[in-house]
Amino acid sequence: MKIVTLGEIMLRLTPRGHARFVQAEGFSAFYGGAEANVAVALANWGEDAAFVSKVPAHAIGQAAVNALRRWGVDTRYILRGGERLGIYFSERGADRRSDYVVYDRANSAFAASLPEEYDWNAVFEGASLFHFTGITPALGERAAAVTEAACKAAKERGVAISCDVNYRSKLWGKEQACEVLGRLLRYADICIANENQARSLFGLSEGKEAEELSSRFGCGTVALTYRRTQDALHNRIWGELYTGGKKAVSRTYDMEMIDRIGGGDAFAAGVLYAHLHGFAPQKAVEFAEAASCLKHSIEGDACIASLEEVTELAEAKKKFGIGR
Repeated sequence: MKIVTLGEIMLRLTPRGHARFVQAEGFSAFYGGAEANVAVALANWGEDAAFVSKVPAHAIGQAAVNALRRWGVDTRYILRGGERLGIYFSERGADRRSDYVVYDRANSAFAASLPEEYDWNAVFEGASLFHFTGITPALGERAAAVTEAACKAAKERGVAISCDVNYRSKLWGKEQACEVLGRLLRYADICIANENQARSLFGLSEGKEAEELSSRFGCGTVALTYRRTQDALHNRIWGELYTGGKKAVSRTYDMEMIDRIGGGDAFAAGVLYAHLHGFAPQKAVEFAEAASCLKHSIEGDACIASLEEVTELAEAKKKFGIGR
């Protein structure tokens, strides 16, 4: 089954170890982005995953494409052109010092692209699922227009749609995000969010976020992530899946993290994999949360844990990190 994801891929530069930006004498380089990370995880698990975007027609743009190809992602729908690849700098926290991110992505090739540049007939030919996140429409009016055009094209062709709310306050304000995402979520069959986003962005009731998201936007399936932070390196996470009027909750994982970035994307990829393979709700949420847990142990933006590793942890055949 073909899965299509749409968004921006960026270059991430991270100081080595736990050095601060002002101390850094070198940076580790990774390529990623929310939707690209989902595509990598799915391709790594054997799915036909395609990524749609636009990158500049130079060596750095090609390096980003190559990073996706390495894991088997279909890159044929990535356009070439524009001025630059987006960059973000990520400083790893330690103890009571939090992670710190600085974006340098204004006027990126993808953010400046237009809906009519993309061949939606080719993109969605044979597709079963389309996935996007709230980060993409947050990049500006053009990116929001591209996202909505993709949603319309997918819906017209009977392709199921998944949206990860993924609110980023550094990209847009709550009022604008609520208005735009509220419109886009009405296309979605699957909604993914974390508990805080669900409550603060849409004014939902604590403990009833999934039910109210499903009712308000008509999403048949809602998946939520939960996180409790002890310090920058130690977190507790679990997930919830609401479908068919019933709720399933995963086991809890206590983690000492290597790299937090992409944990939510791994959860989203797990939800989509489970959906495509018809997993029962409890099996689905356990699979998705196991993928998220394992991603936190891997450097880089995407979950490259194998399908076997995720399955073993999800089925509690390996008990590392299980809190309850």
